[in-house]
Amino acid sequence: MSRPVALVTGASRGIGRAIALALSPTHRVLVGGRDTDAVSDVVRELESAEPFIADLTDEAAVTAAVAGIDHLDVLVHSAGLVAFGPLADSTTAEWRELMELNVIAPATLTRLLLPALRAAHGLVIFLNSGAGLTAHRGFAVYAASKFALTALADSLRADERGRVRVTSIHPGRVATDMQARLTSLEGLPYIPDAHLDPDDVARCVRLAVDLPQDASLDALRINPV
Repeated sequence: MSRPVALVTGASRGIGRAIALALSPTHRVLVGGRDTDAVSDVVRELESAEPFIADLTDEAAVTAAVAGIDHLDVLVHSAGLVAFGPLADSTTAEWRELMELNVIAPATLTRLLLPALRAAHGLVIFLNSGAGLTAHRGFAVYAASKFALTALADSLRADERGRVRVTSIHPGRVATDMQARLTSLEGLPYIPDAHLDPDDVARCVRLAVDLPQDASLDALRINPV
C-alpha cells in the first residue's frame, strides 16, 4: 500500500526538518529547500523521501517543481524569514522580501497544488507565529507578514471547506538558528532552553495530520512555559 504524501517547505533545518522527521514514519516526504546538499542530507535520514528543490519566490521554478504532483495529502509551509526593527528603520526592499517569502510564496505554492490537495481531501498547514496574532515593538515588518498569513489561511479554509482542511500553528519562540539571529538583533542573550524545541512544533503538526478527515484543527497556539 502506497504511503500518503507530504510536502514540507523549509525542511532542510530547524522546524521544517523536525516536521519532516515526525512525518517520515507514515508518509512519503517531499523535502523542500533551496540547498541541494542540505536537502539531500535530510532525505537520507528519512524512511521514504525525495527532494523538492525550488526557490519558493520564483513562480516559474515552483511551477516546474510541482509538475507531476497530482495527489498530495499534506502541505506544510515552514519556510520563512524574520526581521526586527522599528518601521522608521525598515526599507521597502525588506518589506518586499518578507512579503514574498512569508505570504506570496505559500499562497502561490498552495494555489498550484490545490488540484492535488483536493484530489486527496488533503491538509494545508501554515507554520505561522505568535506574531501572526499579536504585534509587538520592533516587529512591524514580520508581524505584518504573519498577520497576512493568518488571513490567507482563514480565507483558504472558508474557500475550500469540505474539500481541503487548513490549519494555522502559531508557535512562540523556538530554539532555531533564526531565533538566535533574532535575539542578536534584539540585543538579547540567546538561551535555547528558554524556547520551544522544534520537536514540540512537529508534534503539533502530527496532531493536525493524525485527525480524521472529518475533523479540522483550525488553529493552535503553542508557547514555552
